[in-house]
Amino acid sequence: MFPLDQLAIGQKAIIESIETDFLPLKLIEMGCLPGNEISLLHLAPFRDPLYLKIDEAHLAIRKDVARYIMVKPLMDD
Repeated sequence: MFPLDQLAIGQKAIIESIETDFLPLKLIEMGCLPGNEISLLHLAPFRDPLYLKIDEAHLAIRKDVARYIMVKPLMDD
């Protein structure tokens, strides 16, 4: 398990835990919840922000926010 900001481009993971005190409510409303699948689609220059797919939603979040989302990588089948 590691913070979301350490995910590699194209890598998929499951959200294991979130620090709700540090996450904007909008992220939680868009599906940034434990148990949901997340993948890193693209990185902006300087690796900030991160462009993600959470279930079927696409969103961009700042790297400093991504540190508060813990994920467990999915193994390739």
